[in-house]
Amino acid sequence: MSFRIRGAYLEACNCEAICPCRKIGGVPGGRSTYGECYGVLTWRIEDGFVADVDVSDLAVALVYRYDDDEEGSPWSLILHVDDRGDDAQRAALERVFLEELPLPWIRKARHLIDVRASAIEASDGRVRIGSTVSLVAGQPFETELVVTCGIPGHDRHGRELIADELAVADGPFRWELSGNCAYEGDFDYRSG
Repeated sequence: MSFRIRGAYLEACNCEAICPCRKIGGVPGGRSTYGECYGVLTWRIEDGFVADVDVSDLAVALVYRYDDDEEGSPWSLILHVDDRGDDAQRAALERVFLEELPLPWIRKARHLIDVRASAIEASDGRVRIGSTVSLVAGQPFETELVVTCGIPGHDRHGRELIADELAVADGPFRWELSGNCAYEGDFDYRSG
């Protein structure tokens, strides 16, 4: 299946900044700060297609949890696809984000809790998913080192941030955090 999607990426998790899973100054990271990682990853697609389906101006979000010490560190996750998309657009995004990308929840064992069509608002350091998720991150974490994240791709430079708010009440996931790590950048995914 051919695809190319590009846009803005924002995430936050419970780790301390700089999140230990990042490459910092070209040095690969390691275990999460507390041995258990939970958070929200978001993609605002500025332009893109999946096969012959235009997915421009839509968003996708992933609410997740994993434990470093659980065998294989499987991800438990809920995938949110933009409810502004039609059935074909939502199905195309679901396939890309759950089957096609070489990302941790695709490469490893996972527990998919649900795929939900949701109202997703994402812009300038803010994400809201219906009434279940709120992420606000704007304060940069000061460092002179280059910080990259594997989710948008280590070939892309981004910015480590401090989250003002990461509040989740989504299915089995529930937490309220502030002062934790966040990261913003851009992404450009394409089929091989």
